[in-house]
Amino acid sequence: MVLIAHVLGSLFGLLAVIFGAFGAHALKKTFNEQQLKSFETGVKYQMYHAILLLVLGFNLNLETALERYMIYCFIIGTFLFSFSIYGLSISAAKGKKIKVLGPITPLGGLLLVMGWTLLLYSFIQNFV
Repeated sequence: MVLIAHVLGSLFGLLAVIFGAFGAHALKKTFNEQQLKSFETGVKYQMYHAILLLVLGFNLNLETALERYMIYCFIIGTFLFSFSIYGLSISAAKGKKIKVLGPITPLGGLLLVMGWTLLLYSFIQNFV
């Protein structure tokens, strides 16, 4: 499980840098201001959670069910949240907005909130 957190944290970080550069340079010409802001939000959240996955992978054993669920929430939540935003932004810029992605973004956000809640619970559990 630690390997998964490290590999996916690294992959998410790598892709966040690539997508951030792509958004800052190539997409500025085709995106309007709102689409660019949305795309950047996806990149930011992806990078934040890439770093978090790496930190958790190095600091936790990820052996308990709570820790595994937390990592799954962060991995799946990051993927659903950020990548649905990328899809919505790109498809909107092409004039063919993929509406099915709209409900996926808040689902990813909910999983991220759940991951953070589980992290908080694990801290409280260790101190009580």
